Amino acid sequence: MSKLSILQNIPCTLVTGFLGSGKTTVINQLLTFKPIDERWALLINEFGRIGIDGPLLANAQSQDEAKSNIAISEVSGGCICCTSQLPLQVALSRLLTEQHPQRLIIEPTGLAHPRQLLRQLNAPHWQTALSMQAVVTVFNALQWQHPKYRSHTGYQAHVAAADVLVINRYQQLNKAELLALKAWISTLNAHSQIIWAKPAPQDKIDSIDSIDSKTNVDFDRYLSELIMPLTQLSVIINKSATANQNSTRINSSLLNPAVVKSSSNHDHKVVADQPPYHYHDQQQDMLVGGWRLPAASIFDFAKLKLWLLQLPNWQRIKGLINTTEGWLQLNFTPDSLSIETSHAQLDNRLEIILAVDTDSTQDKVEQHETWDTWNSELTALLV
Repeated sequence: MSKLSILQNIPCTLVTGFLGSGKTTVINQLLTFKPIDERWALLINEFGRIGIDGPLLANAQSQDEAKSNIAISEVSGGCICCTSQLPLQVALSRLLTEQHPQRLIIEPTGLAHPRQLLRQLNAPHWQTALSMQAVVTVFNALQWQHPKYRSHTGYQAHVAAADVLVINRYQQLNKAELLALKAWISTLNAHSQIIWAKPAPQDKIDSIDSIDSKTNVDFDRYLSELIMPLTQLSVIINKSATANQNSTRINSSLLNPAVVKSSSNHDHKVVADQPPYHYHDQQQDMLVGGWRLPAASIFDFAKLKLWLLQLPNWQRIKGLINTTEGWLQLNFTPDSLSIETSHAQLDNRLEIILAVDTDSTQDKVEQHETWDTWNSELTALLV
């Protein structure tokens, strides 16, 4: 089987959401619907080069039999929709031709441009291979409370591109704020279906004995709504079909798995960089940097957490870290600090994203004498 066209109508769900919206949690919930005897595939695009979401989802697989038999592929080091189309084409072609999944989920970076990605996936060379289901956008209501998010064109773009909006972190909003949120969404996308996310019972309690029936019922009702987008065709993508009339067709050589394997510089390109490894970069209006260190490296967790939270104008911090408290998963946003235990990993991984702001961030970056100083500071936190 050397032609992608042999693969027909594979259901494909795009899960978008701005940086820190909670996409990984929703994807984990979607994966619980996978029949044990089906093979699904997950294509993850991370803005940085380290690759952390893949191991996080792999951890979830190992703990849940229903999430077994899932092929995970990562495209790291930038947005698959805002440079050339080649990284997406290569990774997607390889995943379909090698794994033959019965369902595909794509998670672009939180800084992606959804409309561009939708145009790519609606191109003629994918129309027979993929059956594009409803576009699911994960939306953080606490972010919406801040004007800097509401006025951000990228933040708005995710809402405008949604068939279904999964809204989380809304419990702190009062009735007036919820009405204002709905009105704001309607100005950008009056036709999107809204699903109000409910936290899993174990996310709300300290003891399993304190789970009440209402918590279970609310969460089960939420899951029954969340499964619907997996069986609904995308209205948004169908409306954008005319935008692809002049799109460039994929080179037929990419449909040959042997050729795709040789084009691996865009897919898993970080895996070859063995620890210790460090990089830093500026993409769009963000400063991005990351580290991979040997698994035997152990961090003083209290000092590491303090150091991370003092970084200037940080927008996202993610990590799989061996610490004095054991292996931990770190997932920090400005409105949420998530720290969970993890299985032992092959290496330590840490990635940070900071907003570029000439009035504050750049001055603070210079005070730290750039990333070289940060690298030395981080190394000093090793036990």
